[in-house]
Amino acid sequence: MRMYDIIAKKRDGMELTGDEIEFWVKGYTNGTIPDYQISALLMAIFLKGMSKREIVDLTMSMVESGEILDLSNISGIKVDKHSTGGVGDKTTLVLGPLVASAGVPVAKMSGRGLGHTGGTIDKLESIPGFNTQIDQKKFIDCVNKVGIAIVGQTGNLVPADKKIYALRDVTATVNNIPLIASSIMSKKIAAGSDAILLDVKTGSGAFMKDVDTAFELAREMVEIGMGVGKDVIAVISDMDQPLGYAVGNSLEVMEAIDTLKGTGPQDLTDLCLTLGAYMLILSKKVHSVEEGKVILNEKLQSGEALQKLSQLIESQGGAKAVINNYNLFPQAKYIVDVHSATEGYISHIDSEKIGIASLVSGAGRVTKESSIDLSAGIVLNKKLGDNVAKNEALATIYTNNESKINEIAGLILTSYRITGEPVQANNLIYGVVDKNGMQKF
Repeated sequence: MRMYDIIAKKRDGMELTGDEIEFWVKGYTNGTIPDYQISALLMAIFLKGMSKREIVDLTMSMVESGEILDLSNISGIKVDKHSTGGVGDKTTLVLGPLVASAGVPVAKMSGRGLGHTGGTIDKLESIPGFNTQIDQKKFIDCVNKVGIAIVGQTGNLVPADKKIYALRDVTATVNNIPLIASSIMSKKIAAGSDAILLDVKTGSGAFMKDVDTAFELAREMVEIGMGVGKDVIAVISDMDQPLGYAVGNSLEVMEAIDTLKGTGPQDLTDLCLTLGAYMLILSKKVHSVEEGKVILNEKLQSGEALQKLSQLIESQGGAKAVINNYNLFPQAKYIVDVHSATEGYISHIDSEKIGIASLVSGAGRVTKESSIDLSAGIVLNKKLGDNVAKNEALATIYTNNESKINEIAGLILTSYRITGEPVQANNLIYGVVDKNGMQKF
């Protein structure tokens, strides 16, 4: 088998066999096939696409390139959750404890943030003492004992995807649905859960800017899951404005705690109840979203979900006292309000630009090696549809870098659009894709 022939075959729009896909994935992972040949193949895939069968074969070849977690020692149906990324997306911090409090085991592997989107692991590490690098045995023990554990991805989980993604990033082949879908699903399948819930974001702060493309990606990922025997549901949700108000690591953890106390932002609460209800369906605990929401609402109101977060923090070495004492989180030296120059109604927020403002404040990474400031970020005071008066605060900057304050303020001001007429906010949920097909709301 020659790499030249595989490239030529895909260049001409033909299907690759499972053996051919396994050959190039394995060869690139072990270093026997050079970057320039894989770059050519990725561009051919970008231009010519892949069949359903090819996408499943690519996904499983990447899964088999490294470690596959064995979660069989955890009792019950394990449901994983993945978000395609957004600004202020702290759903795992709320959703994990909420679902675990309803008796569904949550064994979650999460990543770090890069660019304008945050990572769950960075957020959790703003809790003093919280250990995200526990070994597999302790990980499983924590889930069995507490019902939930959240850890960083192991170095040998889907190494093929790490190499292929790095190459896609520099060859203009990132924005391709077969490659995106196989990348995401390979990590979820290798993480060992029985079922997978996908939160596919769409809007100005998401990778998928328009709703139709988000549905297409969701459908592709659900079909991959079905193709390898996994039960998968994808929810398409709005990211045309940041989720909640807080953007930045410790700021988002505090907002997540507020949400579990029943005092968090309505959009974050509603999204977590909806996603959680679908996770209960996947775990066979309930038969409908409505039934799931009733159970989760009870866990929220009773304080059981908050207690589950406390147990999670304690089991992974963190200071559970942060739940009632936010002063234990890293604190920013400079806290500065950004004021509106005009009055009216918020008609648009450029979520990506808010994410970049948070990155400039110190909360994000430019490269994987960059250090981050866990105390930094942005807290919005106004969201879509809200009325704002002249000189009223649109947002608050948290940073330890005084020299960046004017730049951050400029990014925030240019991300807001204000109009004289009342504006309606977008729907939070656009629809669902599951084994029965696509349902748009």
